[in-house]
Amino acid sequence: MTDFHDLTHATLDWKQLWQNARRQKGWSSKGATEWDKKAPSFAARNRTSPFIDLLLMHLPVTSELTVLDVGCGPGNLAIPLAGRSRSVTALDFSEKMLEILVAEIQAKNITNVTAKRCAWEDDWHALGVLPHDIAIASRSLSVDDLTAAIAKLDAFARRYVFIADRITPPPFVPEAFAAVGRPFHSGPDYIYTLNILYTMGIHPNVTILQPESDFSFQDLDQAFLTYSWMIKDLNSKEEQQLKQFLLKQASPNPDGTISIPRQNPLRWALIWWEKAIETDTTSKRNTPERSS
Repeated sequence: MTDFHDLTHATLDWKQLWQNARRQKGWSSKGATEWDKKAPSFAARNRTSPFIDLLLMHLPVTSELTVLDVGCGPGNLAIPLAGRSRSVTALDFSEKMLEILVAEIQAKNITNVTAKRCAWEDDWHALGVLPHDIAIASRSLSVDDLTAAIAKLDAFARRYVFIADRITPPPFVPEAFAAVGRPFHSGPDYIYTLNILYTMGIHPNVTILQPESDFSFQDLDQAFLTYSWMIKDLNSKEEQQLKQFLLKQASPNPDGTISIPRQNPLRWALIWWEKAIETDTTSKRNTPERSS
């Protein structure tokens, strides 16, 4: 039996605990190749996601500020930010995601967005990435070394850092795992991030975002692609079980799409902190809306 008699928060190695939880998770981390394949469907489903508008409400973006969007995907956040900021640098390791982003900004004649193919592990300085006023990692911190990623994000932010992190279990669906006979192991969520930040001497604000409760899809085929993405290495029997589960859960919408209800609310933790500005420590700065 573990002896907790003298155990304190300072005793715990949160970096190791994060890595332990990642090894036990029931879903697979995707590399650039997998995200390249998913890019078109991901962009189509998430371009008008309510999450984007909800997140934008909490960002202190003005026309004078620059924004670094790390893990930008097809630009679902970078594109609306372009109209509110001086400029946006959008980083992603998926070439296809960036192709979709570039095509979108060209079609809309957006000239203040720069897209760079860049991973968390890369040397950002060597790739020409400079510090920005605001650095954002929105649902993109599925990394092996979270401490290093947070330190890098903080180092490239002059004024604010924003992290949108998941609250277990979303975006995963435990009942889908049960339908195919798999145990569900969530892996680490925002509570690990908060504790790692604490050990780094960063004491952030936390706002809970809850954009929607159900999933909407064009059809069952699109729903299957999304749900099968959650569960790694499905065999043919499990694929049929998942399709049957979705067929039972789906309900039609007036516009011809389908909705699949969630037993757990889709919630995200918006974790943010403001950095001291050394050149003007006495000036008052606008801060984002705080909510509990």
